[in-house]
Amino acid sequence: MRATAAVLLVLCLLTLSHAWDCQIVANIKNLMQIDAGLGQVVATDTSQIPYYLVGDKWIRMPGSLRHITVGPAGIWGVSNGNLMFKYVAGNWVQFATSAKQLDAGGDEFVVGDNMDDVPWCLSRSASLGFMGADSSLRGIMLPGAVKYFSCGPFGCWAVNKNDDIFLMSLNQDCQNKGWSHIEGKLSMIEVATDGSVFGVNSAGQVYTRDGITASKPEGTGWSNVLMYMPMKHVTYDLGRLWVISNSGFTMVCKH
Repeated sequence: MRATAAVLLVLCLLTLSHAWDCQIVANIKNLMQIDAGLGQVVATDTSQIPYYLVGDKWIRMPGSLRHITVGPAGIWGVSNGNLMFKYVAGNWVQFATSAKQLDAGGDEFVVGDNMDDVPWCLSRSASLGFMGADSSLRGIMLPGAVKYFSCGPFGCWAVNKNDDIFLMSLNQDCQNKGWSHIEGKLSMIEVATDGSVFGVNSAGQVYTRDGITASKPEGTGWSNVLMYMPMKHVTYDLGRLWVISNSGFTMVCKH
């Protein structure tokens, strides 16, 4: 344990030398996935227990989820059976559309993909209007095939099974003009509520997209965020970069 702590301390100091001050999140272990947005942070662990961060305490949420997201459209999750839920008044309410992964970071709309990698969009009116299991609302199918999908104020980013990267302009009614290919390879990708884009490749390296603006949503290029250990998941909000390592450690980094 002492040796492990010493190694982690050295890794954090090395990261600090490259302009990211990273600290181990000591009071949560074995996270599988994490999402941050609008000042909120949610996560699931390898036992599929969902959590909500309050101060420095991780509060256990009800239910069992393997994926969870938070953003302008609220808090949503996916169970191990690919069932999709919205967090309503302290409880999870099932939605009719199935999902493998989903994201609530768009302009009050929700996007995701199913087990066949078919992407879909739930409009603003449907996302905000959904309150109960008796709702007849459904997602709108989108073109292409993606395995991970995330939206922000300047567009939606996704990666497919080959780790190819794509960008789509999507409005509150799910209207779009299709995908544009972006150079690079990533295994997962996340868009923050301020438009920042971060991702992880198959080697566990973390990247961020430079130069993103409202007038240039595709940005200008990728920059490596040095972490000195392989990562599997990343999310960013309000100046804090949250990363989960392949070995199960969670870190929060400030630039």
